[in-house]
Amino acid sequence: MSKNKESEIQKKRHSLSHVMAAAVLDVFDGARLAIGPAIENGFYYDFDLPRTLIPEDLLKIEAKMKEIISSEISFIKREEDAKRALKKEKASGDIYKAELITDLMSEGTKKVTYYKSGDFEDLCVGPHVNSTKDLRGVAFKLTKIAGAYWRGNEKNKMLQRIYAVAFENQKKLDDYLKKIEEAEKRDHRKLGQELDLFSFNDAAVGFVFWHPGGMILKNELVSYWRKEHLRVGYKEVETPIILNESLWHKSGHWDNYKDNMYFTKIDNQQSAIKPMNCPGGILIYKSRMRSYRDLPLRVAELGLVHRHELSGVLHGLFRVRSFVQDDAHIYCTEDQVEKELASTIKLIEKIYKKFGFKDYHIELSTRPQKSIGTDQMWNKAEKTMKKVSRDLNLKIKINEGDGAFYGPKFDFHINDSIGRTWQCGTIQLDFSMPERFELEYVGKDGKKKRPVMIHRTVLGSLERFIGILIEHYAGAFPLWLAPVQLSIISVGASSKKYAKDVYKELLSEGYRVELRDENETVGKKIREAELQKIPYMIVVGEKEAKSESVAVRTLHDKKIKNLKKSVFMKEIKKELENQIE
Repeated sequence: MSKNKESEIQKKRHSLSHVMAAAVLDVFDGARLAIGPAIENGFYYDFDLPRTLIPEDLLKIEAKMKEIISSEISFIKREEDAKRALKKEKASGDIYKAELITDLMSEGTKKVTYYKSGDFEDLCVGPHVNSTKDLRGVAFKLTKIAGAYWRGNEKNKMLQRIYAVAFENQKKLDDYLKKIEEAEKRDHRKLGQELDLFSFNDAAVGFVFWHPGGMILKNELVSYWRKEHLRVGYKEVETPIILNESLWHKSGHWDNYKDNMYFTKIDNQQSAIKPMNCPGGILIYKSRMRSYRDLPLRVAELGLVHRHELSGVLHGLFRVRSFVQDDAHIYCTEDQVEKELASTIKLIEKIYKKFGFKDYHIELSTRPQKSIGTDQMWNKAEKTMKKVSRDLNLKIKINEGDGAFYGPKFDFHINDSIGRTWQCGTIQLDFSMPERFELEYVGKDGKKKRPVMIHRTVLGSLERFIGILIEHYAGAFPLWLAPVQLSIISVGASSKKYAKDVYKELLSEGYRVELRDENETVGKKIREAELQKIPYMIVVGEKEAKSESVAVRTLHDKKIKNLKKSVFMKEIKKELENQIE
């Protein structure tokens, strides 16, 4: 979509949020308004309401919105003195609007803007369409009700948020709703419970309890990650979870990240539970003097980190308070930076393709407002990353002001099997921390020099990446990742011994296999294996026992294929080897 078209639909979505607010005020006496922005694919509005919303309310509000839209009401902008506006909002009891105006005034704002449409008026910077007539072709639907703390702070009152989606026409809306329906079927929280992969418990809010099947998935992922990193010269390390507070002051995390950190005292000294792995890795680099011959030094760590997330933003595996980050730090000379950036990008591309993520885009995020390091460092880092992207013919989007506090970064956004985008890998170029920690190496000339640091993740958070994989595959993992790879299903009492022999043989070869020889119908056993999304169902009865064969059925193909057991063993081995490679 062109920028002009995107801007126009966002304007319409924002205008619809005002129409929704007007409708809610009409339907509910005593409703108070908070905020209602346009968002990707739609809009929302937060309300303080006299009662809890129910799904049927959305239909009433939608009907009222359509009535308002049919009335050809103009959106009229006006300015008002901020002090006068504040007095008016307080007098009318609009506490949320009053708080917004108070904050604007503290920033020096003298005038605020309102938009009026009919009898409805709302504090807003706009923009809006000229009239509700401009909204008649827009297809929209109110989709869900959610709780939302005022201004995202759990200390504030919980408001009720109504989400909606809106598109230029009905076809686009229908296509989007189908996509959402498919996404709900793939919800990793639902599938994680059904497949017995993980759970959450109020005993540790925001922390994952991994079940045996989930641990298999996690360990297979880690095993593949390790193999690929060893192939390209990475060395693996492990650093402590708790480090002295002084280290976090030195790294800059204290000034830029302390609100997201957990703290504890050890031997009367204040310490922090690490939210990131970089400072610990730096201490390993500093443990001895390095030479130019050691560089580039590629050091990887599957580091367990903890971050204090507000309870309102926790979301399955996607947003947790403790996770494993597949971190790595590359220490190199300035002359080696471009080559290391390029090789890191190639590694990320290779790993993503392994999981079927062939479509992705890269964003270059530049210096944020809160940062460490000099202008010269930042200019050099951003210039280098732009050059590398040109040399590799990468189509990058510039994301102004969203870099890490210590350096600009490449962010990788992958598209899954139903077209959703996820931000996973990141590469950050850092001239600042080597300076702060006085990192050194001895150059060819015998003089001490400062290395450059490249921070990078491929998967990002393992927990989040597993959540993405669950939804990408809809829980039906490829053979190499599947927690249970084969289900051996016996038919009748006479085949139980042969079924057990097949089971033991596969088990001895290292396959993850289950034996279903209980006195249930074959149909029920197959249905249960399908619900568990097991890739292979091996049915054996008296006929198979006599001929030493197996009847093979796959999750995605219900046709039965009869094979000699020895032939099947060769085929499954070859398939697995091809997938692992």
